[in-house]
Amino acid sequence: MSNGSTNGSLVFRSAIVAALGGLLFGFDTAVISGTVDSLKRVFDLSSTGLGFAVSSALIGTVIGSIAVGKPADILGRRKTMFILAILYFVSALGSALAFDLTSFLVFRFIGGLGVGGASVVSPMYIAEISPARIRGRLVALAQFNIVLGILLAFLSNFLVAQADLGEIEWRVMFGVEAIPAALFFVLLLGVPMSPRWLVAKGRDGEARSVLERVGTDQNETVDQEIAEIRASLRSERAALREPFFQKKYSTPIFLAVAIAAFNQLSGINAILYYAPTIFRSAGFGESAGLLNSVGLGVMNLIFTMIGLALIDHFGRKRLMLIGSLGYIVSLGAAAMTFYTQSEMVTNDAGETARQFSAAGGWTVFASLLLFIASHAVGQGAVIWVFISEIFPNTVRARGQALGSFTHWIFAAAISMTFPMIAEAAGGHVFAFYAVCMVAQLVWVVFLMPETKGVPLEQIQKKLGIE
Repeated sequence: MSNGSTNGSLVFRSAIVAALGGLLFGFDTAVISGTVDSLKRVFDLSSTGLGFAVSSALIGTVIGSIAVGKPADILGRRKTMFILAILYFVSALGSALAFDLTSFLVFRFIGGLGVGGASVVSPMYIAEISPARIRGRLVALAQFNIVLGILLAFLSNFLVAQADLGEIEWRVMFGVEAIPAALFFVLLLGVPMSPRWLVAKGRDGEARSVLERVGTDQNETVDQEIAEIRASLRSERAALREPFFQKKYSTPIFLAVAIAAFNQLSGINAILYYAPTIFRSAGFGESAGLLNSVGLGVMNLIFTMIGLALIDHFGRKRLMLIGSLGYIVSLGAAAMTFYTQSEMVTNDAGETARQFSAAGGWTVFASLLLFIASHAVGQGAVIWVFISEIFPNTVRARGQALGSFTHWIFAAAISMTFPMIAEAAGGHVFAFYAVCMVAQLVWVVFLMPETKGVPLEQIQKKLGIE
C-alpha cells in the first residue's frame, strides 16, 4: 500500500498535545518564583532551607530524566505521558495543600519527576510520530512550549497576586498548574501510540494502522517505513554494546559536559526562580516585581524564537559568542549596581534590608532583560542542538543523557546556593556568574567547534572519532 502523504492535522495535533508536556515543564520550573517569600515565612526557612526547598523539584528532575527511559520502553511513550500528567497534577494540588515542609518537599519532588520525564519523552514521542521532512519543526515545539510555560507561570503568578488572596495566595499559585495538567491528560486520549515503539514490541499491525493515519514520507509505503524502523532498531541495539566512556569519545564528552555546566553557571535557573525576589530587593514593590518577571518571560520567548530562527544561518559558535558577551555585560552591570547603587538599611522594627537608588533598581531590571535575551539567543537555542551533533549515532542517546544529567545537577546546585550567597552579598552572586561566563567565552573562542552545515561524519573526524 502506498501512502506518501501526511495526515498533517493528526500529526500536528499529536505534536501539540505532546508538547504540552514541555509547557508544563516550563510552568512547573518557574511557578515557584512567585512563592519564595511566602515559603520562607510560612515554613520559617533560613536561606539554606529556602535554597533546598526551591531545588527539591530539581532533584526529582535529575532522577526523572534518568529513570523515565525504562517505563517509556516498557509501557510506551503515550502511557508514560499519561503518568507524567498525573505526576504534574498530584504535584500541583499537593504543593498547594501542603501541611508542612516535608509534605511540600515531597510534592515538589514529584513534580520534578514529571519535569525530568517530560524533558525526555515529549520530544521523543514527537520525533517518532512525525515524518522526517517536518520532524525538526515539530520537535522544536517542545522547546518553544518550555519557554511559553515559563512565561505563563510568571503571568499566572502576577494575575493571582492581583486577586489579593492573602495567606492562600502562594497555594493558589501552585494549584493553578493542576488545570493544564488535567487538560494534558484528557487530550492524550486522542493521540495515537508511537509507531516506532509498536514495531519494537512486535505489534506491526497496530504500527501499520498508526502510519496509515499519520502518513509516511513521500514515495514510501507503510511497509517500507516499518522495514526502516526495524533496521534502525537493530542498529541501536547493536550500538548499546559500544562502551560510552572510552578515549575516542573523550572530546565530545568534554564538550557536552562543558556546555551543559556553563548553561547553569550563568545563573539562568536561579534568576528564573528568584526573579520577583531580586526585583523586590532592587526596590520594586511586590506587584511590580511579579510584573517585571512577566517582562523577563516575554523577552525569553521572543529571543528564543530569534535564536532558533538564526541558528542555521549564524551558526552555533557565533550565537554562543553573542550570548557570552551579553552574559558578561548584563551580569557585570547587575553586580556593579549592587555594589555601588545600594546599601543595607535598618527600619524602625530593627529589620535589615537592601535599599537601591531609583536608577539602581531600573539598572538591575535592564540588566536582567539583557541577560535573558543573551541566554535565549545563545545557550538556550544552541545547547541541545550542539550536543545532538557532536556524538556519533551509536552513542548519541547516551551523550544527550549525559548533557541533560550535567545540566540538571548544576541547576540544582546553583538554585540551592543562590539564596545563601545573595543574602550575604547580592553583588557577589552576579559577579561569580559573570566570571563563569568569561570562562565560557574563552571556551567558545578556543575549544568549541562550529557544527553548522557540517555533515555528522566530518564532525566526528574533526573531534578525533574514528
